[in-house]
Parts: sequence; structure tokens; C-alpha cells
Amino acid sequence: MKADKDSLLLYAVTDRKWTGKQTLYEQVEDALEGGATFVQLREKTLDEEHFLEEAKALKKLCAKYSVPFAMDADGVHVGQSDMEAGAVREKLGPGKIIGVSAQTVEQALLAEKHGADYLGVGAVFPTGSKDDAVEVSK
Repeated sequence: MKADKDSLLLYAVTDRKWTGKQTLYEQVEDALEGGATFVQLREKTLDEEHFLEEAKALKKLCAKYSVPFAMDADGVHVGQSDMEAGAVREKLGPGKIIGVSAQTVEQALLAEKHGADYLGVGAVFPTGSKDDAVEVSK
């Protein structure tokens, strides 16, 4: 499954800190019912076992709504300290969606050159949802 313009209209990124009384699954289902067109599992504090367990359940949920799910499922999203897009494409092949976080124009151009399907640009403003967020330079 490749990303297209329609699947990127409302991109939901998970954050366990905001679930309140709901489970992450319930919040993702609410987002899907509310019109999310793409879901990315971003849970940096989960151990591998629980991350994979959560990922499998959310992939099935997203499939039920015919919505792409990023977490080595329909695709992945990598940051600047992760593997670069070209190497990711070599590992995953042409059928997966690859997103790349970019903080500068140079990073964005390099990600595009190396085959990124989309860019995640941020943080534009300070955020409490990501401890290592650095504002995008001008």
C-alpha cells in the first residue's frame, strides 16, 4: 500500500499520555470513526513485546476501516537519528509507505531524493507531547 493524497488528509499519531480513561485502542477507534485517514503508532516508552502486541491490534483495527497504518505494517516513519529513507526502502521494498521527520529544508530534500513518500515537519511550536522536540528552524 502506498501513501496517496487522500490517505494523508487527517494523519493521526498515537500518544499514550493523552488517553485519559480510554485505552489507546479506544482512542484510535474514535479517531478512525472521526475521519482519520492514516494512523501512526508512536509509543517510544513501550517495551518491544507490548509495542508489537499493540501494533498487531491496531493494524487489524485500521484494516477494518481501510486506513493505512504505519508501524512496519503498511509503512514506517523514521526520524533523523534512524535509518535514512533509501536504506529503509531497500529493506521494505517499493510497496511500503515511508515517512521521514525533517527539521530543515536540506533534510526534507534529502528524504525526498531517497524515496520518502511524505515528510513530517515539526515541531513548529514547543510541545509537551515529545520530550526531544526541537522547533523547526526558519
